[in-house]
Amino acid sequence: MRIRLLAVGQKMPAWVNQGYQEYARRISGDCRLELLELPMQKRGKNAAIASIRRKETEQLLASVRTDEMLVALDVAGKAVSTEQLAALMADWQMSGRNIALAVGGPDGLDDALLQQAGQVLSLSRLTLPHPLVRVLLAEQLYRAWSINHGHPYHR
Repeated sequence: MRIRLLAVGQKMPAWVNQGYQEYARRISGDCRLELLELPMQKRGKNAAIASIRRKETEQLLASVRTDEMLVALDVAGKAVSTEQLAALMADWQMSGRNIALAVGGPDGLDDALLQQAGQVLSLSRLTLPHPLVRVLLAEQLYRAWSINHGHPYHR
């Protein structure tokens, strides 16, 4: 199974890239984690946030492949424990489909994407900086993968 993290925002700090790559590298064998960075729309003083969010959502939706199930990450999504995420990963794998995890820009995701998503999950009720979300998500996916494979990482 391939899990692609579709994330709005490019040119992340080195610590973000290093953290993400470390956990993505650890996931191996029957699962692979990949990152696709999409350009963030320009924001100014009088930016039309709804229009910006819609354009970023269009980029995300255009990036979803036909063999992928779209899973959106949104603060209002379903909060899951690590064990529940491991069960979701097992279900995803059994479905035979690859997964596209969508992370929006600073203003979140447009309702159009949330409505098309097969699942909407939340990492936290807290508002997290988007660069940190990449590292946190990669770590949690690795932790869930380790649970499913009996690896001692999750104790």
